[in-house]
Amino acid sequence: MAKEITDQTFVAATKDVPLAIVDFWAPWCGPCKMMAPALEHLEEKYHDQIKFFKLNVDDNKEIAAKYKVMSIPTLVLLRNGVAKEKVTGFYPEAKLDHYLGRKVNEA
Repeated sequence: MAKEITDQTFVAATKDVPLAIVDFWAPWCGPCKMMAPALEHLEEKYHDQIKFFKLNVDDNKEIAAKYKVMSIPTLVLLRNGVAKEKVTGFYPEAKLDHYLGRKVNEA
């Protein structure tokens, strides 16, 4: 299961990770809830290649503002703690799998 991070733990959690996905979400977000099972399956598939994190935007506004997260769900791809890409909106599992597979191959 993706590790929950906060404004205070974000940098320490992501800085030395070669490839990370941060799921910006909120408990009231329907599309976030719909995408959660897909992210869990993909975390199992890519567990040795990608580190998965979750950040609740209601409780952690500083990091959400820093990465200009204006709507959720938003996934931010980081390489060694540096944001490289941002994907916003609901994505079905197959589309996310394809995206993550490409990102792993780019590394």
